[in-house]
Amino acid sequence: MGKRYGVRRDLEVDPYAHRHGSNFGTPDQARVDFEMVFSSVDEAQRLCGVVLESLDQEQDAEGLAHLAYRSRTQFYRVFRAMIEETPVAMRRRLLLERAAWQLSRTQLSVTDIGLDANYGSLEAFTRAFRKAFRVSPSLYRRMGAMYTHLHATNGIHHYSGKDDTKGAGQSMDLFDIFSGQESWHTRRLLDLAKTLNDEQLDRPLKNQVTVFPWDGPDQSLRQILDRMVQTKEVWTAALTGGGMPLMDNAPPADRTPSAMLGRLDRADAEFHGVLTGVRNRSAWDDTFVDALCEPQETFTFGGMFADVITCNAYRRMIAMDALRHLGVKVEGFGSPIEYVASLASAGDQ
Repeated sequence: MGKRYGVRRDLEVDPYAHRHGSNFGTPDQARVDFEMVFSSVDEAQRLCGVVLESLDQEQDAEGLAHLAYRSRTQFYRVFRAMIEETPVAMRRRLLLERAAWQLSRTQLSVTDIGLDANYGSLEAFTRAFRKAFRVSPSLYRRMGAMYTHLHATNGIHHYSGKDDTKGAGQSMDLFDIFSGQESWHTRRLLDLAKTLNDEQLDRPLKNQVTVFPWDGPDQSLRQILDRMVQTKEVWTAALTGGGMPLMDNAPPADRTPSAMLGRLDRADAEFHGVLTGVRNRSAWDDTFVDALCEPQETFTFGGMFADVITCNAYRRMIAMDALRHLGVKVEGFGSPIEYVASLASAGDQ
């Protein structure tokens, strides 16, 4: 084992607090108070470091106090006052958080993880883990849980960099999930639509819904699916400087389920490429000019992306209902959870 893991806590001090209301008194008093504040922060970080450095060793309260160059009583009192948790309790919690991280992101056996957490037996580790996380270590791993933090008022938690991951896939953020699930669900609907004939695809919907006032109501399943693809195509054109798609004037050959899948793949590649760059720059609040609008309008990248996800999710629910009324077996209920589960299943194969 022997891998060093960290803890995260933000300890911030405002060195200019005396300028906006703190009662530091005279300049000399202010200097003394500043030194005390920074000294306290440094000491808190040092004490946290003592516990952190002990995670890969067998240490009791006496050993931790020795590492901190304090008596056991003094170390316990100062640590609890500054960190709001006893040193032994914090160390035990961090070891369990590390164990949870290892269960969810490595291929280590439960026994090895328990030993790495300084438990003398699998039974002892299982009891402690179940008490903290409400499930056994084995069930925690099978459930695929990823959030590994236990409650702590001090905000100090175990964390590990991505390079520590063993046998785990690349993590996803919300953009990856929402963008991926939208494309995944739309492709599934288009694949199901391939099983229908033209009469079924064009059969008027009993309850026609208007999503955008300039579009008019969605009159058939084909039109719903076509407009879901068009949403991506239009915004992709706006982002890349392309021309306006043909919209409802597209030839019939471009509006078959297979043709719509091809159009979706092309739009997706550009759409996702642009927004991946936005995500990597943390530039969701940046704006762009949509030259396709009359008159031209300015939108934020984040607002535009949310618009695509929201409107296509609404149409997705209508399309799923229409497919079911046409006798098509549709699995699931259109949730992003299904997409995430599909990735986990693919990773297990």
